[in-house]
Amino acid sequence: MGSNSSRIGDLPKNEYLKKLSGTESVSENDPFWNQLLSFSFPAPTSSTELKLLEEATVSVCRSLVVNNPRTGNLGALIKVFLSRTKELKLSAECQNHIFIWQTHNALFIICCLLKVFICEMSEEELQLHFTYEEKSPGSYSSDSEDLLEELLCCLMQLITDIPLLDITYEISVEAVSTMVVFLSCQLFHKEVLRQSISHKYLMRGRCLPYTSKLVKTLLYNFIRQEKPPPPGAHVLPQQSDGGGLLYGLASGVATGLWTVFTLGGVGSKAAATPELSSPLANQSLLLLLVLANLTDAADMPNPYRQAIMSFKNTQDSSPFPSSIPHAFQINFNSLYTALCEQQTSDQATLLLYTLLHQNSNVRTYMLARTDMENLVLPILEILYHVEERNSHHVYMALIILLILTEDDGFNRSIHEVILKNITWYSERVLTEISLGSLLILVVIRTIQYNMTRTRDKYLHTNCLAALANMSAQFRSLHQYAAQRIISLFSLLSKKHNKVLEQATQSLRGSLSSNDVPLPDYAQDLNVIEEVIRMMLEIINSCLTNSLHHNPNLVYALLYKRDLFEQFRTHPSFQDIMQNIDLVITFFSSRLLQAGAELSVERVLEIIKQGAVALPKDRLKKFPELKFKYVEEEQPEEFFIPYVWSLVYNSAVGLYWNPQDIQLFTMDSD
Repeated sequence: MGSNSSRIGDLPKNEYLKKLSGTESVSENDPFWNQLLSFSFPAPTSSTELKLLEEATVSVCRSLVVNNPRTGNLGALIKVFLSRTKELKLSAECQNHIFIWQTHNALFIICCLLKVFICEMSEEELQLHFTYEEKSPGSYSSDSEDLLEELLCCLMQLITDIPLLDITYEISVEAVSTMVVFLSCQLFHKEVLRQSISHKYLMRGRCLPYTSKLVKTLLYNFIRQEKPPPPGAHVLPQQSDGGGLLYGLASGVATGLWTVFTLGGVGSKAAATPELSSPLANQSLLLLLVLANLTDAADMPNPYRQAIMSFKNTQDSSPFPSSIPHAFQINFNSLYTALCEQQTSDQATLLLYTLLHQNSNVRTYMLARTDMENLVLPILEILYHVEERNSHHVYMALIILLILTEDDGFNRSIHEVILKNITWYSERVLTEISLGSLLILVVIRTIQYNMTRTRDKYLHTNCLAALANMSAQFRSLHQYAAQRIISLFSLLSKKHNKVLEQATQSLRGSLSSNDVPLPDYAQDLNVIEEVIRMMLEIINSCLTNSLHHNPNLVYALLYKRDLFEQFRTHPSFQDIMQNIDLVITFFSSRLLQAGAELSVERVLEIIKQGAVALPKDRLKKFPELKFKYVEEEQPEEFFIPYVWSLVYNSAVGLYWNPQDIQLFTMDSD
């Protein structure tokens, strides 16, 4: 294959690929490497493009798997790359396009080959491929055992130290992607890996000192959302010669592996996945999440998680405690802005959850912001469009709300933020509503959706916990929000009556037929009564703590007073019904005294006057409703498969064959 080749099908016959994967050892000083690395192509940006590439080169890669233990050509290629990276920073400063271009190509080939090697063999076998020593073919010497560690360290240096310019953008993306590939052995195991060679290198030894710098760089890559340079802006001028896009200076050199991408193959078709505005930001965030969710080593905690848990604001001048390793500072305002803007993606929501849950500095800063609507509105929009989101994304959004509502200051302030014209809320035109009332509406909608569709008790519990945390601080509830609270209770009441009727009929039927097993209506009844009680506690908490601030809720309560009759004498609800019954009786009496045919405005006026007159000591005090989010005992069993599913489905070019994946079951679509 040369510059005249025009079909992906020709790749297995390419003479340079055949030499790389063949039975002949190629010295790292051989001119062959310059020839191999002088190829040009538009960088693959989607898993679709890389799928075609992998299918075309799989035979070559497998040939290298077989022959490399004798030839050591993979190690030679890596050594060529390592030697070039020593001059990479200087090359970037000097705008040495050719050098950076070839170094990027070397890393791209390494990444593609590593992915196949990791898929085809165990980590122990992979390590043997890195320990070949040319002086004694077929033997494994301890002198070369750190080639894998050296490559990992080199990648970390490249990510953290090379300035981000147009000419270095693609190699920065490739370095991050290669680190993700290094850790992808998890994809080929059904169980969560707790011991791994890759983990060992990343958590100790030469890589460990780069921990905080790497985490900081990945965060800043996410914050900056740098877009890739326009085609041709970061490389030498390209010219068309009819056989592909070649660098002018490389016309006499082999165009290498992937020139076919410019010849009516992948490059001529639209990608199946939407194009990302910043591949570097996306890949950096995915790598950050993978690192943060590595399991702890037997003798030390995950240092990357430690770094994420402890970093501080650049404006915080207080010293770091000596007990906190891997600490660093970052601009919280920039981080907050990026998180607000990027919540449409699962990975950004997962990062927000991670920071709120694990980093007290970030949580304190966010809760002190006076523009919390910029963060909360995107989270509410995720929940509002629950039908379009995967369940993990919805859970993360809901848990974020639960964490935020643990703070009384947040619960007060959201009712002071007035929003106008929420266009994505389609059930009703909301020309003006408080952020607190909107939050209540969206959470109630999520509960109602869950009741009719997914019926997930975990989702119910967290939704109700968030409402309960807010309930004592409800202020000036929008009339529609107040109506929806009572409407939800009405829905629960009807469901309770239906289940109770089914249980009664089933019991009667069982008297005539002892052979038919009874459905477990008792359990269903118990669950629905738990939810009803929690709703009553939420209403009671609002009435007890902020009755005079919520005339619309009292109005809705009076309008649907008949709903509560059946629960007055119910043994499960008698205690919590005392205050609600007292409020209904008190205000009903005042309305009767005012006469018939009262307007809505007049009723609200009477309620406001009555709220002042109602003696507070007549309302029974109950313990304050407070729920805290508690992570599962083994969170990695949830988060590691979740993170790797995000990596797998990323729109940026990392493709794995779904038939090879063991960690999670792929969706049919």
